[in-house]
Amino acid sequence: MAQNYVIVALGLVVYAWTWMQGAHGEYLIGVGSYDMTGPAADVNMMGYANPLQNTAGIHFRLRARTFIVAESLQGPRFVFVNLDAGMASQLLTIKVLERLNSRFGNLYTEENVAISGTHTHAGPGGYLQYVVYSVTSLGFVKQSFDAIANAIEQSIIQAHNNLKPGSIFMNTGDVKDAGINRSPSAYLQNPADERARYPTNVDTQMTLMRFVDGASGKNIGAFSWFPTHGTSMSNQNKLISGDNKGVAARLFEDWFASQNNSTNTNSTVPDIGQLMKKAQSIKATRGKDCKKLASQASKVRKNDGSLFVGAFCQSNVGDVSPNVLGAFCIDSGKPCDFNRSSCHGNDQLCVGRGPGKGRAYNFAWSRYPDEILSTKIIGERQFKTAVKLFESTSEELSGKIDYRHVYLNFTDIEVELDSNKVVKTCPAALGPGFAAGTTDGPGLFGFQQGDTKINPFWKNVRDFLTKPSQYQVDCQNPKPVLLSTGEMFYPYPWAPAILPIQILRLGKLIILSVPGELTTMAGRRLREAVKETLKSSSNGEFDDETHVVIAGLTNTYSQYIATFEEYQQQRYEAASTLYGPHTLSAYIQEFKKLAQAMAEGENITIKGPSPPDLSSVQISFLLDPLGESPPKGVKFGDIKEDVAFPKRGYFTKGDTPSATFWSANPRYDLLTEGTFAAVERLQGERWISVYDDDDLSLFFKWKVDNSSLHGLATIEWEIPNDAVSGVYRLKHFGATRTTIISPINYFTGASSAFAVQ
Repeated sequence: MAQNYVIVALGLVVYAWTWMQGAHGEYLIGVGSYDMTGPAADVNMMGYANPLQNTAGIHFRLRARTFIVAESLQGPRFVFVNLDAGMASQLLTIKVLERLNSRFGNLYTEENVAISGTHTHAGPGGYLQYVVYSVTSLGFVKQSFDAIANAIEQSIIQAHNNLKPGSIFMNTGDVKDAGINRSPSAYLQNPADERARYPTNVDTQMTLMRFVDGASGKNIGAFSWFPTHGTSMSNQNKLISGDNKGVAARLFEDWFASQNNSTNTNSTVPDIGQLMKKAQSIKATRGKDCKKLASQASKVRKNDGSLFVGAFCQSNVGDVSPNVLGAFCIDSGKPCDFNRSSCHGNDQLCVGRGPGKGRAYNFAWSRYPDEILSTKIIGERQFKTAVKLFESTSEELSGKIDYRHVYLNFTDIEVELDSNKVVKTCPAALGPGFAAGTTDGPGLFGFQQGDTKINPFWKNVRDFLTKPSQYQVDCQNPKPVLLSTGEMFYPYPWAPAILPIQILRLGKLIILSVPGELTTMAGRRLREAVKETLKSSSNGEFDDETHVVIAGLTNTYSQYIATFEEYQQQRYEAASTLYGPHTLSAYIQEFKKLAQAMAEGENITIKGPSPPDLSSVQISFLLDPLGESPPKGVKFGDIKEDVAFPKRGYFTKGDTPSATFWSANPRYDLLTEGTFAAVERLQGERWISVYDDDDLSLFFKWKVDNSSLHGLATIEWEIPNDAVSGVYRLKHFGATRTTIISPINYFTGASSAFAVQ
């Protein structure tokens, strides 16, 4: 008997060891997610470079979503982080890697960590380290930076702690009507025979990975890549938003939760008269003090590490717009000029229209006609495709995990063209087409896309800042140099010179980490070149089934990458291609080197020059809140304007009850993994949170009262169709301090109750 016990014990040890090594699945897998919303007041948004577009509330919260895959506990692994942010940041990458090193040693490094942005244009800025990306944010914004860095770190920790044996399945399919080419005339500059190989002038394919727990068979996450700009929300929007990809992620995660929620709801509709009577007896509460954790306690989705993670990542998005109805002149309603995307020579009159048809169109550059609805529709189209791919995945990924990474000085790369002619990249520069903006967000008056000359006034402004060298002028030709950012170093560099490129391998899936925005055709050329190199350099390990995806805006940001032919027309994307006409050729050449090394099993011995850490020289002109108090006789959290009831005395689906509270600047505490707003439903004698500021139906808006100069928070709830009939109230959470050095105090308040049928 004793011998049998020994045999059983040894068997259990072997079983545990093989389980830990991934015997119940091809890989070890883990997913994580963390709140990175950032300051919801006063901070300029990153994307449109509109100095007046400062945060003033929350559409829904931003998140960092992460997956980790490993061959075994000791084997190769990599991390992919998807941020609800405009783009990755070199400084974020540097500082996050320092944090990971102090916690995990050399387990996670620049080699095997990829940090990518979704390209929402509705997140707080000030977290990048180069001057050109922080001018409108008044320099570096530490609170923005810390919120994102902390979320990346925490999501990686969560994914690491969740590592378990599991399987990964892949599927691909087309997303319909989620993007159009916003620079079609530039696309037509590409060779006709090349264009003839593709059915459309944008890529429509989504690639999705489904992560499955090997022990339980439970789905734990899904990550997908598809190109469309995060510009459904306009350059007049001031609510923090993950834009269409954030909507898709929220819909996906909520859909998955609903599929696995077996709770039965009572289908009996309460008597509306009784609901109204009960609601009328419950008046607004006065503002009162609460604990810091009160906001987190009212969060609907508690982040305990067990939630399904659904991420919608960005790809070769450079010339792809979500405003799929096209661009029209806002003064006449006629289509814009095809080559320049302007109206009567004015770039500001040409604006792209999203698919949302709700509110009346107005002159103020707003989306046609409802940007909130357009954001939801484009998000839904990605979400619906993802669900179909998720439910039909059958192809399991298997094979090696591998990665290659190198730093390159992109201002001085020698590129050998097919004709054996050697050309070079250039110091970074922006052309006048950059200043014209796009149909998603028009730029400065007096510029048009395709400009080949700079008027004397702007040339004098340019020369006052830094006159470009003759080498730069010749190198960037035919781009006229409006800003020679690669030759501007005061008070610190205006543009990056050293960029990372990276290849991640998960079996037959290859992920290319690109630190910029490739146009559609540029992305196609890069994918094909890498795939062909992998096939030709290996002994059959890579073949026609190898699948290559581009993860744009990853690890740092260096604006756009247009094809050589598109560069000649100098539309926005070409004018924003920093390193000259041969930028794409340089990327293809250097990625092919990484691909060849991966295919041949060789390590990269020369890692290239490290990028600078400019954290010590960052300048910030954005002042912190100085401390505040409510008006005399008022408490923070008190109601200024209570819910206004319709004539019928109750609300129905589609109505928008709202209430306004005396509040404080939301920068005092970001309420991370909490909420500034909640919709509570009365259940018996208890109030239960059913919606929070991470829901698409609930809007938290903050402003300064014009008459009293005190802060006001407005909570609006667009009652969704799935809302349950009952008695509800709106609740606000916030934080304040009386002086800049005093302790933070937390407060809450609630509106009067109201009935919903």
